[in-house]
Amino acid sequence: MGLIGLIFTWPVAPVRAVIRLGELIQEQVEHELKDPAVVRRRLEELEEARRSGLISAEEESEAVERILSTMTGTRRG
Repeated sequence: MGLIGLIFTWPVAPVRAVIRLGELIQEQVEHELKDPAVVRRRLEELEEARRSGLISAEEESEAVERILSTMTGTRRG
C-alpha cells in the first residue's frame, strides 16, 4: 500500500471500523436467532409458561410459529 496509500485511506478508517462492527453485530444476532440450542430453550420456556397457566394454548401456538419462522427465515403474512 505504501505511505501515499496510507495517507489517503487513513481518514476513512473509522468508517470502515464502524461498518465492520455493524457486520459483526448482525452476524451475532443471526447466530442467536438461528442457534438450535437457543430456539429449543425459548420453546421450552413457552411450554412451561403454558403449563403454569401464564399463557393460553393459542398464544403458545402463535409464539411457537413466530420463533420457528424467525429461525428458518420465513415470514407468513
